[in-house]
Amino acid sequence: MVRIGSVVLGVSDVSRAAAFWAAALGYAPREEATEDWVVLVPRDGGGGVQVALGRSETPVQEEPRVHLDLYAGSAAEQSAEIDRLVGLGAQRVAWERYPEDPDFVVLADTEGNRFCVIDTAHS
Repeated sequence: MVRIGSVVLGVSDVSRAAAFWAAALGYAPREEATEDWVVLVPRDGGGGVQVALGRSETPVQEEPRVHLDLYAGSAAEQSAEIDRLVGLGAQRVAWERYPEDPDFVVLADTEGNRFCVIDTAHS
């Protein structure tokens, strides 16, 4: 049976994206990065999906079909994580498709790739 090994994001600046995602997730490069590619893994050696960043010249999708969901355990944790991620260089996205009572906030990384921070305790 296959399993997910890595989620791959296209980026224009591998070094900048690697710095953001390493800090955001507590990950580190699996091996030395090149200007075209890096694979990030959990810094503590624990489990978790790898995040691979590959140099790409394709434009960022405003409504990507695939994106990352980052989980927070409460509304307070979600808010604190959003503030931390924005401090690392993420930007809030003016998302027009929010439902009436959303459990998620849409952000964009330093490359413009969209991702969500989810309040998993939201009911």
